[in-house]
Amino acid sequence: MSGSEFPSSWSDPQYVTAIVGVLAVAALYVYSALTQSGPTTGEITFVLLVVLLPTTVAYEVARRW
Repeated sequence: MSGSEFPSSWSDPQYVTAIVGVLAVAALYVYSALTQSGPTTGEITFVLLVVLLPTTVAYEVARRW
């Protein structure tokens, strides 16, 4: 792979989206490690929103900045 395939700037929307997505997933792992119950439908919806909402917002903010 060449270096041009990877984002080279903090302001690149795809780079920002990837970082925010990784942090959101890490937060979910911490949350799941601290709780004792299994996932319900509401929890699954919450998980999807926690991952997709910040990623989408970060992408749009970075794209417009």
